This record gives sequence, structure tokens and C-alpha cells, in this order.
Amino acid sequence: MSSFVYGEIGLQVAYRSTTTHRIDRIQGEVMPVNSFLIHGPEGIAVVDGMLTISDARLVRDAIAAARRPLAGVIITHPHPDHYAGAGEIVSEREDVPIIATEAVDRVIRRDDDVKNEVVGPMMGPEWPTNRRFPNHLVGSDGVVSIGGLEFSVEEVGAGESDVDTIWRLDATTLFPGDIAYNKMHAYLADGHWREWLALLGRLERELPKDAVLHVGHGAPNGTDLIAGQRRYIEAFASALEANADAAASGDHAPVLEAMRRLLPTDDLLFLTDLSIDPVLHQAQTKSTDPPNARK
Repeated sequence: MSSFVYGEIGLQVAYRSTTTHRIDRIQGEVMPVNSFLIHGPEGIAVVDGMLTISDARLVRDAIAAARRPLAGVIITHPHPDHYAGAGEIVSEREDVPIIATEAVDRVIRRDDDVKNEVVGPMMGPEWPTNRRFPNHLVGSDGVVSIGGLEFSVEEVGAGESDVDTIWRLDATTLFPGDIAYNKMHAYLADGHWREWLALLGRLERELPKDAVLHVGHGAPNGTDLIAGQRRYIEAFASALEANADAAASGDHAPVLEAMRRLLPTDDLLFLTDLSIDPVLHQAQTKSTDPPNARK
């Protein structure tokens, strides 16, 4: 089983899992999204790049405090809360690789103009204008060396986003992006919730029982997060079906109240709210291209 040693400094949490390498979790203050700093023998690997300028600077400051070089940034999937701040983290250093699969990179580049129009005004001066796209691409089952650490990636297709991936440091130290959340509400507006459920079912069967999931939102935890995410998606679909008329008229409250009953806080409930209209539109038109309410 994985063992954890926690030490909290502000919003940073340092702990160990089955790997012998130190992993720091940094949770954003503007938005509760995670970046992970993995300390390798030759430098620090970062998994996911935050959404905003100030949250990305939390990561940059933590790297500086560690007195270790930044060796690379991995992007798990193409939502802006995971890639938009990467340029702020690497700053002016052109030699630091920003790493993603080819498919994740394609979606980032395809959708960034829309995200700039939608998310930019929401974030105001916190929205990074120096967004840097991945510059080191790997295949759907690639392996990369960062800071003396070897990471492998498995591209698992559409789920929470148009392209989800799982990055592995070893058999039980996993970085699955937003395939599962931990005690936070979820984003479903990309319209792949059925595929997401199928993916979660496969992962429940296939992941090692002692795996630790370093998820994009909430604290790392075991594979129980997979079942919890499946229940959340099923509850959302049921609540939306039961309250479709109210939602179609613009009243999201019944769906949101049903989702509130599942979790102890309203963290990221706005993402669920953003998901109601696109998923309802998809159900009513049977379209595979719902309106863009991009995260």
C-alpha cells in the first residue's frame, strides 16, 4: 500500500507515495486546481500548469524555493486550467520542454482562441496572455525523461475532456488529470460523459488496487476516486433528465441542488453549472458537437 507523509506549508502539500521521490502538491488560490512538483535527481518535473498568473507564480516560487532546476512541464489534457499558466511557470526559458501528447496539443491549439474569448474575460487580469503551447510532443503511449525521472503516458481518449491521458511515474504513481476529481464538482460540458463512464469502468477493472491518483482537483487518493467519479456523472445525468424542463427554461437550481447533496462543499460547482446547457442541448438534438462552454 502507498504511505504518505504530509507536511503543509500554505497551500503546498509535500508527501511520498510508493515512489521514493518527493512530490509536492500546489493548489491554486484563484481556482482550486493542482500542479504537482516531482523532485528528480537532475531537476523538478511539473505536472500541469495552472489557469491563472498568480497561481502559476505559486508554482514558480516553489521551484525557486527548492533550489532545483525546472526540467519540464507535462500537460495532462487540453483544458486551460491545466495549460494556460505553463508559460508563466517556465518564464523566459525557451529550453524547458512543455510536454503533451500530439492529440492533446492539437486540441489546445484548436480551441485556444475560443478559450481566450470565453475564459479570458472571466479571469480578467489573472488570465495569462503569454500562453505557451506544448513544444515537446510524444505519441499516445510515449515515454519521456524529465529531471532524471522516466514518465510514461497512456492516451485514453475522450472523457472529461476531448483527449484525456494518464501519466505514470511508476505502476502505482499516476497523474490522470481530471479523469477523477476528489470532493469537488466536475466539468462535463465537452459532452463525452458516456465515454467518460466507460473509461472509468475500465480503469476500475484495470488499475492496481494500491495506485495513488494525483488528480487535477482535490487531494491525491486511491482508486476509490474512480467509483466516486462514476457516481457523480451518473447522478448528474439523472438529475438533468429529471429536471430537463426546468433546465431548458434557464432554471439550473434543481440540478445543482441534486449535485450539492453529493459533496460536502460547493468547490467548482460553477463548472457543473456551465455543463448543464451543453449536455442538455446534446441530449435534445443528439448532437456530438455541443455549444462551447469551455472550461
